[in-house]
Amino acid sequence: MVKRIAAAVALGLGVSWSMMAMAQETVKIGVLLPYSGPFADAANQLQAGIDLYIQKHGDEVAGKKIEIIKKDTGGPNPDVARRLAQELVVRDGVDILAGFALTPEALGAAEIADQAKKLLVVMNAATSVITEQSPYIVRTSVTIPQLNYALGKWAFEEAGVKQAYTLVSDYGPGHDAESSFSKGFTEAGGEIVGSDRTPVANPDFSAYVQRVKDANPEAVYIFVPGGAQPAAIGKALVDRGLAPPDVKIFAQGELTHPEALESMGETARGIITTFHYTLERDDPLNNEFVAGYREANNGRAPDLFSIGGYDGMHLIYEVLKKTNGDASGDALVEAAKGMSWQSPRGPMSIDPETRDVIQTVYIREVQEVDGELQNVIIHEIPDVKDPLHGAQ
Repeated sequence: MVKRIAAAVALGLGVSWSMMAMAQETVKIGVLLPYSGPFADAANQLQAGIDLYIQKHGDEVAGKKIEIIKKDTGGPNPDVARRLAQELVVRDGVDILAGFALTPEALGAAEIADQAKKLLVVMNAATSVITEQSPYIVRTSVTIPQLNYALGKWAFEEAGVKQAYTLVSDYGPGHDAESSFSKGFTEAGGEIVGSDRTPVANPDFSAYVQRVKDANPEAVYIFVPGGAQPAAIGKALVDRGLAPPDVKIFAQGELTHPEALESMGETARGIITTFHYTLERDDPLNNEFVAGYREANNGRAPDLFSIGGYDGMHLIYEVLKKTNGDASGDALVEAAKGMSWQSPRGPMSIDPETRDVIQTVYIREVQEVDGELQNVIIHEIPDVKDPLHGAQ
């Protein structure tokens, strides 16, 4: 397999001198996202972040024209991502692979990036081990352990919670969230008094929440996908008296996305979440980003996918500047290691050892501001690395 890919890459790139001359004038970026299917909205939000960055900073860098070539995985589909990545390298002659809203697709394309020696920029997928699959992978998004390990420690050390119950969706991200929150919480001195996992698709939370109530914990940690589930689990908790201030509710930021807050209403008040990007963060860069994004997207607000795409393009532009337009994978990866910048999300950098993102983790609480419920930052944890990097 390795030899076939290498041969195909060599054949595809060993073209005429005229095409090589064209390549010297253009940097091609192949973006793989699930533009259709169940994750199409996430893909479109990420693409909008990419587009906004190019709109603001132009489509030329270090004397090279930036060309985006989009491929739809319809995912999650790792086999399709692998095939499309190979097509992008061999047929389209891309210099950089980017996008990857979903972990399986990032893992599917990793082999191609490795054999073709192409920079691969992960703009969303959040499983720790992704960057270990190839030395050419750099991540500009977040990892689930990065957020939830920090939240677990904070819950014990700062919020004073001694006992907690975990309730998460029964799939990979939920498992990662559960294990990392529990690790941070118990290492700090806390006790997990119970844990449960719910079906991913349209669960009835009543039986699960009743078990939480029977355990009588001080706090509940929750991880569920977006969509209808935040409102459903919020209502189930309130119906059984498991709501702030009587019981602390902790979660990853998706639980209280702006769209989720609209559907949850008063049941969201007092929920504490952890995230790497907060829409309402009052900072000149973020205010400018939010205003520009809304203007370009019919008033819609940016989200975690949007900021991942935006910062992914920032990294690509800056590494090309550092290499004076040299788009070879080795040069770009070396330029990315240790890079730091100010993002709308706050200060961030790339760990030179793991090629993973280092950033501020925000602890937010749902509070009423000017008559509306929103996520208010109550604590900031700077310079957080992925604590479980390499865990299998």
